[in-house]
Amino acid sequence: MYLKKPLWSETASKQTSSSTESEPTAVSELINSLTKQRLYREITLALRNGLRDARADFSFLRLRGLRSLLKILRSVAQSDSTINLFCHSQSLPDLQVVPVLFQHSFKEESMEDRVTSLDHIFSVDPMKITSPSTDAEVALALRVLEGCCLLHTESTDLAHQHKAIQVLMNIMSSRGELEQGACLDALISIMLDSSANQMDFEAYNGIEEVADLIRDKQVDENLRLKCGEFLLLLIGHLNGRERSPMATIHEDIRRLLGEKSASLIWAASQFGSTLNPDERLTALHIQARRVLESLDLY
Repeated sequence: MYLKKPLWSETASKQTSSSTESEPTAVSELINSLTKQRLYREITLALRNGLRDARADFSFLRLRGLRSLLKILRSVAQSDSTINLFCHSQSLPDLQVVPVLFQHSFKEESMEDRVTSLDHIFSVDPMKITSPSTDAEVALALRVLEGCCLLHTESTDLAHQHKAIQVLMNIMSSRGELEQGACLDALISIMLDSSANQMDFEAYNGIEEVADLIRDKQVDENLRLKCGEFLLLLIGHLNGRERSPMATIHEDIRRLLGEKSASLIWAASQFGSTLNPDERLTALHIQARRVLESLDLY
C-alpha cells in the first residue's frame, strides 16, 4: 500500500503559502479533514484486504495477506499522523491484526486438520482442509507482529491475551534459524513496557532458551549474534527501572553465561543512548560480537 498525496493537497499548499494570516483558514481545515478521512479509508481498506487473506485456509493465501500487512505497516510508519490512524483502526475488533496472527499463522496443527482417510470422498458433506503454516509464513507473521507492537503499544496486551510468550518460545525451540531470528526481534517488541509479557518470559525460562542458543557453537553465527543483540537490548531496556518484573535477570545471565560475559553485557548496555540510530545499530553489532568472542574463549 502506498499512501499517495491527494490532488487537492497542491492547492492547499499554494493557498497556505500565499496566505498571510497566522490562523488556519476554513478551506485549509476542510482540506486537512478530507486528507485525514482519505488516509483512514485507505488504511482500513488495505487492512481488510490483507486480513481477509491472512484468515485463509491455505498457507499461500495467508502468505500473500501477511506480505500486504507488512507493506501497510511500512507505509504507516512514515509519519506520526498515519501511525495515529493505524492505532485508531486497531481499536476495532474486525481490523485488529494481532489476533489473526495467533488464530491462523501461529496456530499449531491439530489432529482434526490432518487428513487420515479418504472416506470423505464418498460422503455428501465436504471436508474442510487447512494447510499448516510454512516456515516462510511463520517468519513473516513474526515480522508483522513485531511491527504492530512497535507502532501500537496496546497490541502487546492483545498478544498477552493469546499467550504470545508461550507461542514464541515454542517457535524458538521447534523451528529453524529463519523463524528463530525473527522470533528474537518479535520478543523484544512485545516485552517493551509490558510487565505481563516480561513475567511470562521469565516464567517460561526464556533467558535459558536464548543462552542455550548463544552457547551452542554448532548454531549459525548470525543467529548467535542475534541472541547477543537480544540480550543487550533486553538488559538495556530493563536497567534503571524500579521493581522490574525480571529482577533476577542479571543473576540468571551470570549463572548461564559466566561472570565475564555477564559483566560485558551489563557494561555495554549502559552506553549508546546519545548515538543516532545508524551508529547505535553499528555499536549493537560490535558489542554482540564481543559477547560472542567472550563466550568462545572458554
